[in-house]
Amino acid sequence: MNLKFLKSSDAVSSVVGMVLILGITMISISAMMVYSYPTIYELEDDAKAQRVEQGLTVLDSRTSKVALGESPGQTTDISLMGGTINVNGETEDYNKSKMVVVSTDIDASWYDDFKKVRHQWGCWENYTDNDGFIKFNCSLGSIEYIKDGRKVAYEGGGVWSKYPEGNAIMISPPEFHYNGETLTLPLMKVNGDSSVSGKGKVSISMNSDNIPEVLYPNTTADKNRTNPLKSDKIFVYIKSKYYRAWADYASSQTYSSSLVDTENNTAIIELETIPPQGTSTLTDSFKVGALNTSKDEPMYDFSFDLVAEGSQKLNPSDFKIKASSGNKTLTYRLKKSGGTEVQIWVEYEDITVKPDYKEHWTGVDTFPNEKEVIVNFLNDSFVMEYTPPSSDGSNPDFSWNKSSDISIPPDVVINDGNTSFTLNDLSQHYLKLITRNGTITFDITWPGNSNPVDFDESSIVLGYDSMPGSITYLHVTKNELMADVY
Repeated sequence: MNLKFLKSSDAVSSVVGMVLILGITMISISAMMVYSYPTIYELEDDAKAQRVEQGLTVLDSRTSKVALGESPGQTTDISLMGGTINVNGETEDYNKSKMVVVSTDIDASWYDDFKKVRHQWGCWENYTDNDGFIKFNCSLGSIEYIKDGRKVAYEGGGVWSKYPEGNAIMISPPEFHYNGETLTLPLMKVNGDSSVSGKGKVSISMNSDNIPEVLYPNTTADKNRTNPLKSDKIFVYIKSKYYRAWADYASSQTYSSSLVDTENNTAIIELETIPPQGTSTLTDSFKVGALNTSKDEPMYDFSFDLVAEGSQKLNPSDFKIKASSGNKTLTYRLKKSGGTEVQIWVEYEDITVKPDYKEHWTGVDTFPNEKEVIVNFLNDSFVMEYTPPSSDGSNPDFSWNKSSDISIPPDVVINDGNTSFTLNDLSQHYLKLITRNGTITFDITWPGNSNPVDFDESSIVLGYDSMPGSITYLHVTKNELMADVY
């Protein structure tokens, strides 16, 4: 029998195809394992860090009860998961975790020099003995978890987290409380020096004598640490590994603005205060705080009851009420006209626009020249005429426009001779502009020795809606915490 072998390659392509598919699959799986392993590892690390963040947030809540007197002590358990927990509450630690509060008077002779360096840690060193300068500090310390460069910490009454190659973020806010008038800072100072590493659970105990030390107000430490605040600006300097997160938190609040001093790991928080309002005896200077520019008319009281010296009429020869802020100057001028009237002028200048460039207004109406003259700068029926000077005058205006560095609404064109605005319109507009950068000081002057006003008998009435976040009262306490990890 003759057998014939049949040759065919029909099945070869199927086998080869299967081998290729298996090969590609194995290569793909290998590549996925190689490239996804670090991601899986990072996700695992993130999950561990989040568990620590949750644990320290619980610690934060319980510590508040201890510090504020609701409990003498609290214990919180946290899993180490291969990391280390340190209690940083010794002298060297405090050099890296500290808060300094500075209060300043913008009218002080030293303020312009201080203003140039105010955004640096240690800027207060040359000013602590000056009148109008208040400074006090509190060490913070921390309880910090570290694993592979990832850090999570309880510091200053808040919880913060920091990646090895990135900025810090806030997990739980610090103990900063603002109610629209009062800023309360119960500062938490961590004491202790212990450390535990490993994979198991540890316990963190927090204890306190529940007797906070009052740092502000405190007239025993400094006669000027009083409420309501007499200073114009408050600066809070926070030195911390987590300074950027502190700054981000402050910037998110309505009552403050913040900057960072990167070189010194410092967040700098700036706060505006509200000068006294109401009726008071007239002096040769007074302050107006930053106005709420979201309101069309934030000023609701701005008037003077001027009583003449002696028995004669007021007869002001050139009585000026003038304030400056940076490049801006606002001046009210009162001057007798004839023998029976008092004329008023309002002038606004901003050298940012052009040196000596002015918006100038003259009262169409007048006040009676008598023994007692009441001048209400918010009089909404007292008509003013736009009268720019022939030289250095602004015609048309420059400050009545859309919001910019030099102008605010309404967006109108005002030419020489315009009589569409009242004394109230001018005061509301210019005071919003000139208080944009904070509190201003008005100085009252007159030519020579001919002061026409009896200050002891005269008075001023001030009332306004201040910029959101301005503070009138400050309360700061230091709360000592004894921490241990075991």
